[in-house]
This record gives sequence, structure tokens and C-alpha cells, in this order.
Amino acid sequence: MGKTLAEKILSEKSGTEARAGDIVVAQVDLGFIQDTTGPLTVRQFREAGFREVSGSLRTAVFLDHAAPSPNRELANDHLFLREFVRDADCFFSDVGGGISHQLVAESLARPGDLIVGSDSHTVTAGGLGAFACGMGSTDVAVIFHLGKTWFRVPESIGVSVSGQFPEGVSGKDLILHLIGLIGADGATYQSLEFGGDTVSRMSVSQRLTVANMAIEAGAKVGLFPADDITQEYLVTQGRAGDYHPLFPDEDADYVRMVEIDAARLEPMVARPHTVDNVVPARELKGTRIQQVYIGTCTNGRLEDLEVAARILKGKRRHPETRLMVLPASQTVLQAAIAAGYIVTLLQAGAVILPPGCGACLGLHQGVLGDGENCLTTANRNFKGRMGNSEAFVYLGSPATAAASAITGEITDPRELW
Repeated sequence: MGKTLAEKILSEKSGTEARAGDIVVAQVDLGFIQDTTGPLTVRQFREAGFREVSGSLRTAVFLDHAAPSPNRELANDHLFLREFVRDADCFFSDVGGGISHQLVAESLARPGDLIVGSDSHTVTAGGLGAFACGMGSTDVAVIFHLGKTWFRVPESIGVSVSGQFPEGVSGKDLILHLIGLIGADGATYQSLEFGGDTVSRMSVSQRLTVANMAIEAGAKVGLFPADDITQEYLVTQGRAGDYHPLFPDEDADYVRMVEIDAARLEPMVARPHTVDNVVPARELKGTRIQQVYIGTCTNGRLEDLEVAARILKGKRRHPETRLMVLPASQTVLQAAIAAGYIVTLLQAGAVILPPGCGACLGLHQGVLGDGENCLTTANRNFKGRMGNSEAFVYLGSPATAAASAITGEITDPRELW
């Protein structure tokens, strides 16, 4: 019997013939922390008596969730992490560099890597064929010292996507559709593994979006094969040497197969307050939106900003709808400036925020008022997610967000395409 992507990677990293259900101890390639969960990781590291970070793995620290810092306490956390970086000699991204998950994809993740971060959306790197997952701060502290950790090898759900996306439909709509189909706990501690002719044509940007939200179905990881598209992306990032092909075996064993016809998909929106509360955007026409938020680790890449700029070009945001745009990294911001997207967005009335997480987790830079509705390209719409339990968060694609910013209500982007 052949192996799934999850089984292949954990076999290599554990030096065993790993199969679903097995317990393995595996070597970690990259461990990273960010500025909300990272301080606890470092404190646990030191309280355990650890003095040195293992030389067997790469480590990274990102200041992205509260960047720039909105208060004294978080500013002191930044000081604490900067001190750790000096002592441990980690890869470091300071305020303004961008979101950890985007920077991992741009600079650090490789096909076949085993990556652990103290953040649930570490799964994003699965778009490059890395077994990437979030763990608790204490677990990551131990990994920093030992360079390895244990896993139960997850069963895998195969997701086969065929056909061509219609205009106005993207990877964000695909993953929202899938989560609505299987539920927020439909893949709990399983590997969502994507394939099919649609996937073979999807850009890495789109793959990262889909992998990013695998955790919203409860998945341990969301995995894509490492193919020619992956290789082209790594070449553009100046990392051609990091590529090696990675595919599941044809006779791999999946606990379930999900077949999706991409041609039948349409723009989707997740309603408050759960990610699987999904309906077509057209069914929510008339729902007033006070704020549109384009960016985050889910949809803050150059391709996302290009789509938003295309829809907003020559138009203005609705006068009663705020429009916030957060590029996922400084590299994305610079490329968007060079391509003219930022000027277009500014002319449409957008506020451009520094690369980072912003209000996605409710700390600053766009916290909602009581009773307000926000349509965001982020990955979570839990009650209180954007800083106010009396507000309402809807999730959609960059195209849906841009169209809704113009009309002031949730809008199917195909109306303005």
C-alpha cells in the first residue's frame, strides 16, 4: 500500500515506515514563534532550564501580531523577544517585515519539511508541500531545545478538485465551500491533501490560502504536492535549490475522498460566528458592511491585492464603509507599489496599513464598534475575533471584499467583474 503526503514526510523525518495511527518521534526542520504566543514559549524554555537552542533545526522569531505595538505591555514583550533573538541567534523579522506565515513561505519553508510554530495557522506552509502545524508554547519550547517532537501520524482525507474556476471565484471560495461541506470539525487531527487537475494549475498564492484554512476544518495539516508550480515559485524567490518533487503514491490510502467540481463553485461567504456557516455571497445581498478588511495571512499576497485593485480601479469605496488593506509582507507591499496597485487602492479610499496581522485578532488597527459588520479576507469569524464581541465578522475572498467595499453591502463580485 502506498503512502499519503503526511505519511511520506513523517516517515522521512522519523526514519520509520510511518503509517496513519502510528506514534513517531520526528526531527523538526523549522520551529518558530510570534509576538503573542512567543513570550510564553521563551519563558517556558528558560523555566525548563534550557540554555541553548538545538543546532539541528532552524528557528525564527516574528514580530507581526502587534506590530507596531499598540500598548506598553506588548512593547515590552517585543523587547523580551529581541533579547532572546540576540542570545539564540534566530532568524528574526522585526515590526513591518510582515506576517510570520507569509515570510515562512517566502523565505524558509521547503517541500517535505517538518515545520512547527506556536500559531495555529502554521499550516499555511502546507501550500508548499511542508508538513506544517501549530503547537502550544510549551511544546515549541521543548522543540527549540531538542530539535524533535512526537506525532501521531494523521489519517488523510483526499480532496480532488477538477475543472476550471469561474471568473470571480478563487481558492478562498474553494476552502470556504469545503469547510461548509465537511464542517468545522470534519477533519479533526487529519491531513487534508489536495489534488486534481484544478490543483495542478493553482498558483502557490492560492494554495497557501487553502492550506492556511485547513485548521478551520480541524485538520492537523493541509498539504499540496510539490510540483512544477512549486518549483517556479521557489525559483522566483531565489530558492531554486530548496525544491524537490513530492507527490502522494497513486495507491495511497485515504479515510475519505471528497470530489469538488471547481466549475460549479461560486463566491462564498462565512457568516458569523463560525467558519462553516457558509452560503453563496449572492444570498447575503443587502447585508450592510461598515468595514472591509483585505489582507492577513490568508489573503494578503500580491495576487490578492491585484484582484482587489482590478475591481476597485476607477471606483470609490462606499462613503459609509471603511476599507483597510494590509499587505502580508514588506516584499508584497513593495511589489504592489511597483505594480501600481497601492495607488489604485488609495484612490479608491483605502487605508494602507503596515505589513502584519492588524485587527485580524482584535488587537488594533481596525477594531470594530458595537453592532458593526466587517467583511474580511481573514480566516476566522468567531465572536469577538476582531476585538469586539458585539460586532459581526463575515469571511470572503478579496474579490468579494472589494466589491462589497464599493456597494457598502455584501456583494457577489461577479456583478462588478
